[in-house]
Amino acid sequence: MAKSFEITKVSIRERLVVDAKVGMKDPQDYDFSPRANLSGTTLSIVNESGEPSSTFELDEEQVITAERDRMLELRVKFNVEGMHGVLTHRTPQPMTGPKSKKLAEPSWKTILPLSM
Repeated sequence: MAKSFEITKVSIRERLVVDAKVGMKDPQDYDFSPRANLSGTTLSIVNESGEPSSTFELDEEQVITAERDRMLELRVKFNVEGMHGVLTHRTPQPMTGPKSKKLAEPSWKTILPLSM
């Protein structure tokens, strides 16, 4: 289950794009199913179970785009707090060689229907 949920940025590209950070309680936890709701100019995103939630005030252009499309693109970055402690020696650039591979990132992107 999600421990914390925070909307970090809302922007407009082809549609409304919401960037969010989600803190999970356990690395084996896959219980995250977000729902989006727009009431007035307030965008709220909640987990299916109801908690945690986050709200964000939209400007006029963002509200018009959200009402037009009735969907938004949610980009989520996951982290599990306290799993590894604090990194003291971080590799500066792990993908510098000719056969290097990009490391996996704990993030995903999805399209959410917007209920009003």
